Formats: sequence, structure tokens, C-alpha cells
Amino acid sequence: MNHKLSSGKGKMLLLGILPFVLLIALVTGIAIMGTGVENEPAAPIEVLNVEKIKLTNDGFEVKVLNSGPEEVTIAQVVVDGSFWNASYVPSPTLQRFGQAMVQIPYPWVAGDPHEIKFITSNGLIFTGAVEAAAQTPVPDVNRFAQYALIGFYVGIIPVGLGLLWYPFMRRFKTKGMHAILAFTVGLLFFLFVDTFEEGFEMATEAPGVFQGSGLVWFGAFLSFLFLIAVDQMNERRMKNKSENGKRVSYKLAMGIGLHNFGEGLAIGAAFAIGESALGTFLVIGFTLHNITEGVGIAAPLLKDRPTWKTFASLAAIAGAPAILGTWTGGFIFNPTFAALFFGIGAGAILQVIYVISKMIWKESSEKGYAAVSWPNFSGISLGILVMYVTALLVNF
Repeated sequence: MNHKLSSGKGKMLLLGILPFVLLIALVTGIAIMGTGVENEPAAPIEVLNVEKIKLTNDGFEVKVLNSGPEEVTIAQVVVDGSFWNASYVPSPTLQRFGQAMVQIPYPWVAGDPHEIKFITSNGLIFTGAVEAAAQTPVPDVNRFAQYALIGFYVGIIPVGLGLLWYPFMRRFKTKGMHAILAFTVGLLFFLFVDTFEEGFEMATEAPGVFQGSGLVWFGAFLSFLFLIAVDQMNERRMKNKSENGKRVSYKLAMGIGLHNFGEGLAIGAAFAIGESALGTFLVIGFTLHNITEGVGIAAPLLKDRPTWKTFASLAAIAGAPAILGTWTGGFIFNPTFAALFFGIGAGAILQVIYVISKMIWKESSEKGYAAVSWPNFSGISLGILVMYVTALLVNF
């Protein structure tokens, strides 16, 4: 009997795997032998992405990636309209997805714009630009400490200051607390839209083969569903409902933390390319902008009595990613991964909007209140308006 059962299971497993094996064999055969239709392209299909330009005392170090379907050979380098010598590590010929470091000894001028063109053996031209020349920061202890301090200013301090409004907010009754939670939804909705826009902006800088826009959507969709699944699992296990507010605050802090990671990326990248003035304005703007995030994180705790350790951990979870973002943007910025991170952050923020909205709706139904009341509508509108006004400071 057991032998028959095991034999039946093995047969079912084989029937389940067989279509996949045949499909893989078919795709492999097409990839190796082709489709049988031999049409030569009218022009060579070459794509060379300039991923990063590093400015040193000796000139430029340019990291390039072959993201096209064909082999690419760099034949000549042109800097500011003049042909220039260059050395290649490991080689001027790049296979598909191959990378090379192009070292160009050039006397760049601080503050001036520079244009670097790569001409392939087939005559195609790919361009990289330096808007304002400045020596690229070298990763060392001092620079790490400076960037960490910037992230601390932008992330942890303003979120902590926003949390200080908690005692004042506790004076509100149920409708007042719902209005504050609605204000939080407004804040988060603005952050959700802003995070998506930042992700798509990064996607335009990523190599087309990696489908940066798709990474933003996939990251947002999958992170949203993942967090919903985790939340539902915790709800089934959770017996003490009084902890619900704290759980929501921690979700808020994690979602906002991913957003603040993106802010750190922008700040670090600005300083890395020599845009010190832009970096300073970003620090000031994001610092003012992020105070309101602390208010949003504190709102779900109004029915609880959290300790100072809870507030400290919330400030760290929401603010510390700005430090990681500043390091990443300043030293190892990659637009493809940045687009994915922004998408994940957008999905996390959307999940928190869903959780808070569900909380307001449930409590309003239990008490016979209107979930979309005028105070709640005003709270959402005010939250969006506050974030919009503070965001303007970043752009001026």
C-alpha cells in the first residue's frame, strides 16, 4: 500500500515538473539555434551606460556598463570636444553586462562643467556629463562621520522633535484623535506620491535593460502585499488588542524610515558630485519636512502609555535610515537599486495608510461616527498641505 502511494506521488511530481523541463528546453534551443529568421539589423545595437564619474587629482575615473545585446568596444574618448588618451580596466571591449573603469588623465577645473564622450568601434557616441567639477569624496573615517552627522540632523533629530508633541495630542478625545490620525494619513499620502516620483526619477537614470520603472512598481506592489500578509499573521496571533497602537506606530516608523533612506540618498549624492549648496538646502528642507513625521508616528499611541524607550526606538527606526542613505548616496550610489528601494518604501507607506484608515473606519463604526467626517477630511487636507509647503523649502 505504502509503495503504491509513494509511486503515485512520484508520478504526480513528474507530471508537474515535465512541462517546465520541456519549456526550458524549448527556450534554450531557441536561444542557441535562433528562430530561423535571419534578418541583420540596419545598424549595430550598442548601449553603453555611464554609471559613475569619479573626479580625482589625476583626472576622471568613469565606470561604464554594456547594457545592450551586443559586444561593445570603446575606440576613442572625447573630453570637452578634444580627443583624449585613456586606459581601460580590464579592457576597452565589454561583453554584454560587462563593466569597465575608464581612467582619463585630464586637468579638470573646479566648478566648471565637463562633457565626456565615448565613441565605439561602430561610430556610436555615448555621453556622460559633470555639471560642476569637484573632487569626489574618498571614503574615510572622517567622511563617514560627517555623513552620519548629516543623516542624524535630517532623520533622528526632527522625528524626535515631532514626537515631543505627544503629551499635547493626548488631550484630544476620540474625534480629535481621529482627526490627528487623518492628518497622519495626509502626511503619508504626500510621502507616498513623493516617494513614487523619486523612484521613477531614479529609474530614468538606470540602464534600460534593468527596467527601472518596473522595479519601482514591483517593489511597491510586493512590499505592500508582504506587509499586509505579516500584519494579518500578527493579528491572528495577537490576543492583547491594547498593543495595536504601538504596532501601527512601528509600522509607520519603518515606512517613513524607508522614505528617509531616499532623502539621505539625495543628500549624499549632492555632496558627492560637488553640489554643496544643493546639499545644504536639502539638509535644511528635509529637517523641517521631517518634524511632521514625528507627529504622525506619535498619533497611533494616543490611547497607550509608551515609555521613553519606545519613543527613542521609534525615532531611531524612522530617522537612522537617513544616515544609511547619506552613506550610500555619497559613496556607492546606484540608480537601479535606488529605484527599487524607493518602490519598496512607497509600498510600505501605502500599507500604513491602509492600516490607519482601517483603524479610523472600525472605531468610527463602533461609536456611530462618520469615518469621512469634516474634521477627518480637514485633517487629511492639512497633512497634505503641510508636507507640500515644507517640500517647497527643499526646491528653493
